[in-house]
Amino acid sequence: MTADRPDSAPSGSVGLKAIPKGIWALGFVSLFMDTSSELIHSLMPVFLVTTLGASMLSVGLIEGIAEATASITKVFSGSLSDYLGKRKPLAVIGYGLAAVSKPLFPLASTVGWVFTARFVDRIGKGIRGAPRDALIGDIAPAHLRGACYGLRQSLDTIGAVAGPLLAILFMSLLANDIRAVFWIAVIPAFIAVAILVFGVKEPKKPRPDGEVRARSPIHLSELRGIGARYWGLVLIAAVLSVARFSEAFLVLRAENVGLNLALVPLVIVVMGVAYAGSAYPAGVLSDRMDRRAVLVVGLFLLIAADLALALATGIGLVLFGAVLWGLHMGLTQGLLSAMVADTAPARIRGTAFGVFHMLSGFALLAASLIAGLLWDLYGPPATFFAGMVFTGVALVGLMAVRRRHPAGA
Repeated sequence: MTADRPDSAPSGSVGLKAIPKGIWALGFVSLFMDTSSELIHSLMPVFLVTTLGASMLSVGLIEGIAEATASITKVFSGSLSDYLGKRKPLAVIGYGLAAVSKPLFPLASTVGWVFTARFVDRIGKGIRGAPRDALIGDIAPAHLRGACYGLRQSLDTIGAVAGPLLAILFMSLLANDIRAVFWIAVIPAFIAVAILVFGVKEPKKPRPDGEVRARSPIHLSELRGIGARYWGLVLIAAVLSVARFSEAFLVLRAENVGLNLALVPLVIVVMGVAYAGSAYPAGVLSDRMDRRAVLVVGLFLLIAADLALALATGIGLVLFGAVLWGLHMGLTQGLLSAMVADTAPARIRGTAFGVFHMLSGFALLAASLIAGLLWDLYGPPATFFAGMVFTGVALVGLMAVRRRHPAGA
């Protein structure tokens, strides 16, 4: 038995057929919602600048405020799901808000409209994120926890790849009518909500004898009692977020080495295919061995990706770096969620996920600012070399945790 998988002894069946239907349903919810979101977001900068006449500063401001809002909201929704003892209703509200925001994009006539739509969409993401991740932990059998989080992440990433590809297709079929493409994006968003409402059944969680409900839905003080393993994981994840920065820099690097502007989004597609293809196998592997060993491999892959992107002089090395980047994401993102579920008690699992996502989100915002500054001052290689340094710091921290909590402890 490993330190990160206290209930990981083989028990019951394994494989895709053994994964509960609720996990599959949540995965397809993510797939359809991400397809909708990325179909819009892949065209949003062009729409803002060419159709609405927005400045690049406005684009950055909209994205920055939206992502920060989502990060903050996750703490409150996660804690509220613990307090209520119900996670699905909050997930439905979150996905529902995202769905109703989608028609606002094609209707937008000003930058303010887009800001409102994006704000509502990200509020929805913030509300659903922590309760959904905690709900997966509630549904998943302990010996399949890594596989369940990995499957959800794979399906989510398939949606993130499908969105830009559909955007390219429909832009071609509809003579570059962005508003018409935005209307198409409304359909998968409401399909996602329908799957969640009718396809996911929340397990009943009887309150143990003597356990009382917190006086307030926000009870962060309880997190102090989780222990060093959780907080060490949160710290490592935050440093890793700084190391990874925004995937927009992959696109910028492709353009920087001369890739045709119309083909630049394919870099994200390549990265997404590698991500989607590796997340579930990585989760399965982590159920059979120490999760941290798989995570270490993921960090080395990020270092290799940064090195390739820093040294690239042509599109071939950039695409290779994008593949390595996607493999890194597949070997880390689902595993980090599984490790939060491993280390957090079920009664405050939503709060634990909320804090985890909030701190990682703020770290990612800081990382993108640092990456952009280094790019402007010293050029693209400096950005990716800095990513290697921060990844090395995260790797050292992870190895320190391994020494402190060796497998079998």
